Amino acid sequence: MSGPFSLRRLLVLALFAASACLAAHAQGGPPFRTDDPDTPGNKHWEINFGWIGDRNPAAGAYQVPDFDINYGLGDRIQLKYELPIAIEETRPQPASPTGPAVPGQVIGGLGESLLGIKWRYYEHKAGTPWFKNAFGTGLLALFKHKEETTTAANSGDSPEGDAEGAKTNLSFGTYPQLFLDNPTNAVPRGLVAPGPNFYLPVEIAGRLGWLRFNFDVGYNFGNKILPQSWNRGGILGHEFSDSTEAYLEIYDLQNANRTAGGHGVGNFASGTSKQRETTIGLGGRQSINKAKTLNLLLMGGRSWQKVAVTNSQPSWIAYVGMQVLLGPKDAQPAPEIVKPPNLGMR
Repeated sequence: MSGPFSLRRLLVLALFAASACLAAHAQGGPPFRTDDPDTPGNKHWEINFGWIGDRNPAAGAYQVPDFDINYGLGDRIQLKYELPIAIEETRPQPASPTGPAVPGQVIGGLGESLLGIKWRYYEHKAGTPWFKNAFGTGLLALFKHKEETTTAANSGDSPEGDAEGAKTNLSFGTYPQLFLDNPTNAVPRGLVAPGPNFYLPVEIAGRLGWLRFNFDVGYNFGNKILPQSWNRGGILGHEFSDSTEAYLEIYDLQNANRTAGGHGVGNFASGTSKQRETTIGLGGRQSINKAKTLNLLLMGGRSWQKVAVTNSQPSWIAYVGMQVLLGPKDAQPAPEIVKPPNLGMR
């Protein structure tokens, strides 16, 4: 075998074999680009500290670190705030027949803020009806309306949370997100893309036997400088234990239009031709404490297409981070008190 296509097929097979040999609690989200409908749980925090890199022969973008803070509002809703310390690198390029030489530079500072709200509106658990109790908001768990248990269960809003041992085999969610510029000079310096930008995805996750899967598709609405685009991602893997998971990911980003030229700075200048970026990666999570509240996040990959200076395809992408899970402990049943038998008087 020879040629890029054959090498690409070998890479896919090698990554899939590696994921089968590694050792899922929740599949999408950090360290992956693909997200899933899972939420932290009622009154629980999920905080991710990630060191992220995306580099091609002409430029690189890094978050060192990226602060990703999530809070569970009920059983099915998640509030999100994300803020990176961003670094934008332009690598020096020699003069070409189509353009002058480009000097290299590295700039850094506060990146853009991301506000999001996720809602898992459908959830089916093994051994339960496909529609009854499957839809809901989960907000009744937030207020602990135990007296409304029957009504809540009929609406899918169980105030007691998930049944112990029940596994979710299919779920759907949506995750609207708003990207906003901070009151700094990051945009005129060319550090971040000008905002605002609104992103609306639909997410699906589930399991088929031993195989876990997660897909999402979303639309970036863009602005006069940032083009509109489609985001599509999918991951496949296997749940080995509560502590360890690994997945293969394919992610595709495709511009839907071309913006007018003359706007933006540096790598965010508008008016370029429509771009498409497809990446393939392998990653996972590993708990590093017995309580499973501290997890190591890892992911690495590269472009599916041929990498060249002219096409901005990433020669590598990476995520290395830590995940901290905080929140109230699950209530434990009171121990049963066994009284000694009353032997009476003799």
